[in-house]
Amino acid sequence: MHGYAPGAVVLTSELVLSHEHPEDRAQVAATLAEAIGTGQPFCSKHRIIDTAGEVHSVIVVGDRLLDEDGAVVGTTGYYVDVSDSVEQGRREFAEELLPDLIKAREVIEQAKGALMLVYGINAEQAFRVLQWRSQETNTKLRRLAELLVTAITQMGGGPLPQRTTFDRLLLTVHAQAQETTTHHR
Repeated sequence: MHGYAPGAVVLTSELVLSHEHPEDRAQVAATLAEAIGTGQPFCSKHRIIDTAGEVHSVIVVGDRLLDEDGAVVGTTGYYVDVSDSVEQGRREFAEELLPDLIKAREVIEQAKGALMLVYGINAEQAFRVLQWRSQETNTKLRRLAELLVTAITQMGGGPLPQRTTFDRLLLTVHAQAQETTTHHR
């Protein structure tokens, strides 16, 4: 799994640790040290880098290695390459779950925007209002946001003076941004 031919190298803790992914190395070293120190079996899920530079997600199951007198001299065990399982999980997340999460987030953002407009509050405050109503009504946040966005659309827009003010803002906000940029130079 590390990329060596069987029998080509003598496995040592140093060699094993040299193949650990840099972000996982300290955790693996601590696990090995604890196993040797306590004599307890161990299990670890982490990443290794083989001799070709390929990263593998592995599960390692190990136990103490004893000498002929029964003293702990190291560890022994086996690796299971779960890279395909990890990659499959990532693909499933990206293809199946991520679009649903984005869709859920969209409707929550729309509801926040409506609350921001109506109450003149910021995004964080709008989210807290949604959370409060969700908890008070025992309604899931996404469902509450969906109901609110649907009901707002059915309302047909705000009162004419509010729409007129908003129209003016929509038509002139770019100029205000340009003026702000000019004044800050």
